[in-house]
Amino acid sequence: MSKETIIIFDTTLRDGEQSPGASMNTEEKIQIAAQLERLGVDIIEAGFAAASPGDFDAIDKISQRVRNSTVCSLARAIDADVKAAGEAIA
Repeated sequence: MSKETIIIFDTTLRDGEQSPGASMNTEEKIQIAAQLERLGVDIIEAGFAAASPGDFDAIDKISQRVRNSTVCSLARAIDADVKAAGEAIA
């Protein structure tokens, strides 16, 4: 990768939801992920799979629909988190 290459890593679906009043349901997250993909975002952090069944489900559904961006999940350096992230994206 050249020094002039810019990679866009968007955290709206996870970190953006930390703002007061900014919670999103799964369908809203899917719609935002689709828009991010259309905008050409390289990497979409779709949530934190180990945090809740809702986050796991949203990441799973987003990873099934998004084809032109890399979808990932936040994970702490804990086996269970890494496993949940992998399962949600698989």
